[in-house]
Amino acid sequence: MVLWFAMFDSHFNITTVKLALGALPLALLLFWYLRPAPRLTQIPPTQERVLILGATSGVGRTLAHQYAKRGARICLVGRRESMLDEAAEECRKEWVCESGRVLRVCGDCASVEDMTKVRDTVIKEWDGIDTLIITAGVSALQPLMTVAGVTSSKDGLSPPHATAEAIHHAVGVAKAATNGNFFGPYIAAITFIPLLTSCSISPSILLLSSAAAIIPAPTRTLYASTKSASQMLFQALAIEHPRISFTSFLPATIEGDFRASAVDTPLNSSPVIHEADPNKHGLRREVVATRCVQAIDHKEKTVFMPRYMRIAHILYWIWPAYVEWRGRVKYNFRAD
Repeated sequence: MVLWFAMFDSHFNITTVKLALGALPLALLLFWYLRPAPRLTQIPPTQERVLILGATSGVGRTLAHQYAKRGARICLVGRRESMLDEAAEECRKEWVCESGRVLRVCGDCASVEDMTKVRDTVIKEWDGIDTLIITAGVSALQPLMTVAGVTSSKDGLSPPHATAEAIHHAVGVAKAATNGNFFGPYIAAITFIPLLTSCSISPSILLLSSAAAIIPAPTRTLYASTKSASQMLFQALAIEHPRISFTSFLPATIEGDFRASAVDTPLNSSPVIHEADPNKHGLRREVVATRCVQAIDHKEKTVFMPRYMRIAHILYWIWPAYVEWRGRVKYNFRAD
């Protein structure tokens, strides 16, 4: 009898443990979705001061619309003045109760003078900012050897070597990609981190990076390497400045005309897009922007979109050959 009770008790304990372990993921999921957004309790949406670098098009412009709808004060920054004016006017239509809630400053993120001008503007108008969003960047779409004038075929490479002139050209293209994708965020970080630290009770920075920053892709050698550099820069900055909430946003291909101004497109030519049409198969700008806002509100560290890209990142270290093959398929790349 004692033995029977002992066996029952042992079985009961094992069953209890299994049930508890099974319920744990559900409990964590409920906690994640039901917990209050900690940042919103500190900075109400109508009091948030948001600076968006790269607000003339794409996700940056869509983010401007969403923050305008929330009633935030927003400062839009971009290089193309006419498009910047359009974006600012669209946001003003969303918030018609009070003037001065939508600022626009024409400038290049890779220009020290332009970024200090933006900083002076937000200090003068708002006494600082709470949120910095960096969506500005440039695309590069060609295999590296193609940029250097060397093409591959079944018969081998043509020409067999890159000329000095072609190498100089490839270096110039790399400098343009680095200027937009690394030095832009680099200059923005140096310019605005002290301001965020000193003037906001809950400072936050979101860097719109790319899944290509951590998952290698063919035809994206320059784009991926420069995006990876800024990604690592901001991850290190997050350790150096723990008071600031840093969010790295890593999406897959997004719809839009981002690729139209690729820095590796030859003069008087249209960009060559290797993957399926982004406007048909890419992530929707509105969905990406909404997820960016949510990530900032919840102080998330790293966001993959879609979520399975996180698995691809892990899988690369377990089964790299498979991920490389999938990359060649996605970008219609054939290595002869």
